[in-house]
Amino acid sequence: MKLDNQRSSSNIEDRRSLGGGRGGGGGGKMGLAGLIIVLIGAYYGVDLSGLTGGGMQMPQMQQQQQRTISPEEEQLAQFSSQILATTEDAWGEYFRSQGRQYVQPKMVLYRGSTPTACGTGQSAMGPFYCPADQKVYLDLSFYDDMKNQLGAAGDAAFAYVIAHEVGHHVQNLDGTMERVNRARARMSERDANRLSVMVELQADCLAGVWANRAQARQLFEQGDLEEAFNAAEAVGDDRLQQRSRGYAVPDSFTHGTSAQRLQWFRRGLQSGDPAQCDTFSSL
Repeated sequence: MKLDNQRSSSNIEDRRSLGGGRGGGGGGKMGLAGLIIVLIGAYYGVDLSGLTGGGMQMPQMQQQQQRTISPEEEQLAQFSSQILATTEDAWGEYFRSQGRQYVQPKMVLYRGSTPTACGTGQSAMGPFYCPADQKVYLDLSFYDDMKNQLGAAGDAAFAYVIAHEVGHHVQNLDGTMERVNRARARMSERDANRLSVMVELQADCLAGVWANRAQARQLFEQGDLEEAFNAAEAVGDDRLQQRSRGYAVPDSFTHGTSAQRLQWFRRGLQSGDPAQCDTFSSL
């Protein structure tokens, strides 16, 4: 992506130098099965620190200690800050057009584990949004997880992930998340999962709305959109479950299939209109 002239966001809270780490000798790393579990739970701010199974070991909170940040990680942090700034521009402009003020989220960069208003954030959870404190939590090591475990490499793929989490913030601002959480509490597990799929697909569509603005600003280089498309497909429930266990269980889907995620991301990209992101009446 072409971000040379793009400003950085002032809404970055950097906790990386005091991270707990991912466990000595890489012990906090997990397999694909574990990654699937935490991707499903992360959106709701679930504290997964005690969850085990499927060969996964969640990293435990360790005593804070200073750590060295590599030049590569610092470059990725700068990139993430610039992408967050593009979301601020895109959503700030849209909210103004609606006569509203966009409340910008904070992005917390951390390593290993960190306290959040939604419970303990763990690196194994992947990027997630906490509605209680209106912050996006991001362990930059997820960039490597995307490339090595999900087959979704590239800066535009990572930008899609950030835009998706900011999409949850937009949902929080308009009351969607509160309404959904109230409704889920009264539903069966299968119906609650289906509602979760609608929430996640809408966030994909809102990420597409951001991409529409980024494309208009000529921030994408050749092949970037294909990277984002690939990332949307890579995190489909059907693909993740097929890779993890060899079969898919549709009633357990919480994020949508690869085809659905790509479809709704494309819809937002092509329309540039959040009004076209009504997954609740379209599914």
